[in-house]
Amino acid sequence: MQPVLRSVQLVSAIAKREAVTIDNAVVDALANATLGPHDKSVPPTAWGETVRDFLVAEPRMGAFATPLLTLDRGRLDSNLAVMADWAAAAGVALAPHGKTTMAPQLWREQFDAGAWGITLATLWQVQVARSVGVSRIMLANTAIDPVGLRWLAGELGPDFECYCWADSVATVESMNDILRDAPAGPPVRVIVELGAPGGRTGARTRAEAHEIAKAVSAAERLELAGVGGYEGALAHDRSAAGLDAVRDYLADMAVLHVELADEYPGHAVVTAGGSAYPDLVVEQLAGLADASTTVVLRSGAYLVHDDGFYAGISPLTAPAVEPGLRAAMHGWARVVSRPEPELALLDGGKRDFPFDEGLPVPQQVFGGSLPAGSHVSALNDQHTFLRLPGASASDLPVGSVVRLGLSHPCTAFDKWRLIPVLDDADAANPRVVDLVRTFF
Repeated sequence: MQPVLRSVQLVSAIAKREAVTIDNAVVDALANATLGPHDKSVPPTAWGETVRDFLVAEPRMGAFATPLLTLDRGRLDSNLAVMADWAAAAGVALAPHGKTTMAPQLWREQFDAGAWGITLATLWQVQVARSVGVSRIMLANTAIDPVGLRWLAGELGPDFECYCWADSVATVESMNDILRDAPAGPPVRVIVELGAPGGRTGARTRAEAHEIAKAVSAAERLELAGVGGYEGALAHDRSAAGLDAVRDYLADMAVLHVELADEYPGHAVVTAGGSAYPDLVVEQLAGLADASTTVVLRSGAYLVHDDGFYAGISPLTAPAVEPGLRAAMHGWARVVSRPEPELALLDGGKRDFPFDEGLPVPQQVFGGSLPAGSHVSALNDQHTFLRLPGASASDLPVGSVVRLGLSHPCTAFDKWRLIPVLDDADAANPRVVDLVRTFF
């Protein structure tokens, strides 16, 4: 844990604002939850026990049913330290995208490692974070749902700081209309979102962004707080064309911030994504950080990383970079059918493992081996098609358990309410050292 402690000190030196907080008592109380059949793959022998009591017995992964999603404790710790050190050295703050895990236990670890805040994508997710006492949130989205925005306005105060986004004058006008009959309180801080042609949301030009900033400044219940956007929508690889598109977009964001500098009533935030292109975000935006501006990366994937999309696109992936990020999540599925010599059907599928950014990758079999060229060709709701070139009918018998490398943590966690944390995912029957509760 020493690297994490060192990272906390480094990040504290550049955060420039008070530390984010979370209610430790509420998070600790998650261990009092009673296990039951609503917790997928938890052994029936544990039903009726609390999480805390179950862990006291030092259970092993082999006690759990398949399919299963697990986390690796050592890799989580390493990834926390790698990203905290890297951000501190770059002079930027981290507001990890909490929607990736929706797990307050993991958010707390990120705060303990020096995170400036947490990023979320919906007002409901903000409500979840507030229920566990998170004190600084970046809502990387508009806030125009009347029920949610009125709640947010009433929640703001000395112990809670929140930012939301606007990418049109119409959005600003809608927010102001909703807030007219909301309880009196501090203004809602608004980030002007800059987009780009072919991207996702965001004003398509700086001229449009200036109009939005003027509308925010004129609104009685809003406050102009900075500029932001999402560069990951502009490229999907590290080709020269993709990198140039991201670099140009981020440079435009930097120019917009400079142009708006005189309009900010207080401390400003400049924020970009940073899971796939953190190096470019730092290259283009880190120089803006000073006593009046915090540059915030909203990287969501670094804690868990993966064996697919992010492993291939992140410049911080090990072993190409050491120390670097390593996949801390794995899928486990059991062979339930060998209908053909070169085909095995596993008992996990789309309802258990992510598939939107690449299919699972077979990595190892305990007590056996995988034929060269083994690969997953498809997923059904509850089955994985594992192809075994050159295999015989006796290879990989029914009952074998296969470890799968997964791609895209955002669509892995949402399939599980409770996720075991292993002391070492490479061990034959690793010890379960924690159970992480998710809120989806």
